[in-house]
Amino acid sequence: MSDNTISSRLYPTRIDIPAEARVQIVVLLNQTLAATSDLKTQAKQAHWNVKGTDFYQLHLLFDEIAGELEEYIDMVAERVTALGGYAFGTVRAAASNSILPEYPLDILDGKDHVTALADRFASYGKHLRGAIDKTDELGDLDTADLYTEISRTIDKRLWFLEAHLQVAEIKAENGKAGITQTQKIPAGVK
Repeated sequence: MSDNTISSRLYPTRIDIPAEARVQIVVLLNQTLAATSDLKTQAKQAHWNVKGTDFYQLHLLFDEIAGELEEYIDMVAERVTALGGYAFGTVRAAASNSILPEYPLDILDGKDHVTALADRFASYGKHLRGAIDKTDELGDLDTADLYTEISRTIDKRLWFLEAHLQVAEIKAENGKAGITQTQKIPAGVK
């Protein structure tokens, strides 16, 4: 049986979301499952291979991130099956269905790993926000809530990653740390 046949086939459930909507939601969740699995393995790639003066803190950060993503993999896959769908959770399914670009296998420097992961977290976060909107439109507020939960954590982790890069980026822009030209200080704040 082909993946296309399985992805559009539902098994019986008493969930009151119409089958047509559930098929669309299951397809989206399986895309998220693939991307989440891919992102987890990319974080582990960074964890195993990071080198440099920030080795220890980045080694721990990358492992913590991978652990969080592992929890979301399970939550997404279980939501697929709760909706009557088939979860595609193999490594091969993740590789062929992920929205993320391949992780560079030749990097070692901590900053390069942080940059590569930040780029992927930004893409993944954008995917999640689109999925929130789509599942809301389809009337599945539970799945939209799941996506919202994951999105909050991903945005927080993106912030953690970007914090390693921002001082260097700001200094490159204007020679010193401070507020960039695109940032404005609210009135009354000193």
